[in-house]
Amino acid sequence: MNVHAQMGMLFHLDKCIGCHTCTVACKNLWTDRKGTEYMWWNNVETRPGAGYPFGWEDQQHYQGGWVMSGGKLKLRLHSRLDGLINLFYNPALPHMEDYYEPFTFRYQDLFNAPEGQDQPVAVPISKITGQPIEIESGPNWDDDLSGSDIYASNDINLENLAPDVRARLNELEGLVMQYLPRICNHCLNPSCVAACPSGAIYKRTEDGVVLVDQNKCRAWRMCIAGCPYKKVYFNWSTGKAEKCILCFPRLEIGQVPACTHSCVGRIRYMGVLLYDRDLIYEAAAVPDDYDLVEAQRRAILDPFDETVIAEARANDIEDSWIEAAQRSPVYKFVKLWKIGLPLHPEFRTLPMTFYVPPISPVIADMEHGLYDLRTQRDDHAQDLLDHLDESRLPVQYLANLFCAGNASAMREVLLKMLAVRIYKRRQSVDCEIDPATEDLLREAGANPQEIEDIYHLTAISTFQERFVYYPYHREESVAALKDPQVHKGDTGLGFHEPPERIE
Repeated sequence: MNVHAQMGMLFHLDKCIGCHTCTVACKNLWTDRKGTEYMWWNNVETRPGAGYPFGWEDQQHYQGGWVMSGGKLKLRLHSRLDGLINLFYNPALPHMEDYYEPFTFRYQDLFNAPEGQDQPVAVPISKITGQPIEIESGPNWDDDLSGSDIYASNDINLENLAPDVRARLNELEGLVMQYLPRICNHCLNPSCVAACPSGAIYKRTEDGVVLVDQNKCRAWRMCIAGCPYKKVYFNWSTGKAEKCILCFPRLEIGQVPACTHSCVGRIRYMGVLLYDRDLIYEAAAVPDDYDLVEAQRRAILDPFDETVIAEARANDIEDSWIEAAQRSPVYKFVKLWKIGLPLHPEFRTLPMTFYVPPISPVIADMEHGLYDLRTQRDDHAQDLLDHLDESRLPVQYLANLFCAGNASAMREVLLKMLAVRIYKRRQSVDCEIDPATEDLLREAGANPQEIEDIYHLTAISTFQERFVYYPYHREESVAALKDPQVHKGDTGLGFHEPPERIE
């Protein structure tokens, strides 16, 4: 057992309102420089939809992540030889049109326009060339357009849905949507790190944050193609790769990331996870995609286990971090309650940003242009369960997003979430828990105490309960590394000898 710590994050999609406050906070703090105009380290997509960059989930085109080949885990993008051959030409890279050409407006036109009968307008100007352009797309071009033929129809998660289910989605086009916030997942098995020929991308051992060493970056851009989530960007001004850094300067002084701190819906949770590094390959290389979620859960360790605690201390993980892992909300959602899921686990990068899927209302039909509920008994527990497979957002669609297509695993998660909702409704409205609700809890594999804990952390948790970790300082780790009495293994800095630049 090789225990390491990872800073994990979880998004509760049942509470996301799509306000983009997180996006703006991140943009203002990190990507307001020349060359970063098109970079959105945090973005919120509407689903069903094509996402940003357009169609990023289509790995047949973008070649990101890992695949099983010949019983072994291999980088989908290329082998070492293919990487050398394609070093100066990489057809899997996204193009400018897959993002958008960043623009501003020539506001001076509003003041300098000659007098006339027409209202003057500000001409859109490219922030790259400085020339007038025709605006054709943007970072949030498909916002709230989950029923459109242009964007929703390009969502690859719809491909294996039954024709009648897809037809129903088109009927309810104005009523069917969910929001999907995305940042870098800071994966345990990051394909961007493996794809980089210059070794510029690395994963910090003390908190698992994936970073780019700007001094080593040589602008090969293999990291962009290798990342299946397309969360590495190229700065066209500096010629360097850039990406989300999980606001680690804020974490080191005890502040939460900007996107998390500004979240209006309080959908974001952050906490420490302990994982077994020796299980990473095993978890990423399970043959069946359906087993990937459970394999990743096995790699996440129980912070209350005495053996885990002893091994963590042996790897120089402080007791304060172990305590934080024991109180981590991410651990509870992912490992304890098993309702937190990774985004597209079939990419086999073992992402460490998790999602609680949304619960859709009971399905309805469009009759004579009217939206008509199939049942008016939506307060009955069994009624809701009977219609789970016919909710507005199909279970199979959510499974394609978060369970590698395993609909039965997604159903288990949604059942437990419904159990929380129904149990609390009976408790607060009816003031009693009837036998049908007790049967529901047993079917969902939950108990009253677990229901209360999930409800508390979801609905009424405090700031300190949603974000559980301790401030940490890299200079202290460097000082410990220089101490000859300190173990010289992986001490949390990712190297064995102190770098020359640190004095």
